[in-house]
Amino acid sequence: MPRVSQDQLDARRQEILAAARACFARHGYEGATVRRLEEATGLSRGAIFHHFRDKDSLFLAVAEDDAAAMVETVARNGLVQVMRDLLARAMSPDTTGWLGSQLEVSRRLRTDPAFARRWAERSAAIAEATRERLARQREAGVLRDDMPIDVLARFLELAYDGLVLHLAMGRPAGDLGPVLDLVEEAVRRR
Repeated sequence: MPRVSQDQLDARRQEILAAARACFARHGYEGATVRRLEEATGLSRGAIFHHFRDKDSLFLAVAEDDAAAMVETVARNGLVQVMRDLLARAMSPDTTGWLGSQLEVSRRLRTDPAFARRWAERSAAIAEATRERLARQREAGVLRDDMPIDVLARFLELAYDGLVLHLAMGRPAGDLGPVLDLVEEAVRRR
């Protein structure tokens, strides 16, 4: 039997995550049945669950993958850049799937205490990356200094959540560039 390289395993895992993200976004967690996951991925349940213990682990992996990408962007360029990137890709099927996954994470946070406990660490990483970025910006003299970092972080988080909801509801995205300029200007030193 031929050996499968780690690169091949990683590539397959990423393929499964991308297809599962779209399936969860389209059908929600409950509606993303194993049969639908098989159809979305083009793989058998055995192949899917070779990489992930169960459907819950697969969903959490999708959410964690999204959170890790977001933490990386926030640390490098800030939360407003995450919003600008999201807006730039608003009509892409990948973004549509990502938005649906974000909404499903939000729903499960409200309805599934075990998921909420598991998710708390990922959420904290995003918040910490945002605060660290804001602290660096303040030290560089770019960020306003009349408001505590925590207040500015909450403001940006609320703007982000509003943008996600706006896009997920299918509202127009074309006129939101100036809105993001305003969000960014609101946290800048005057």
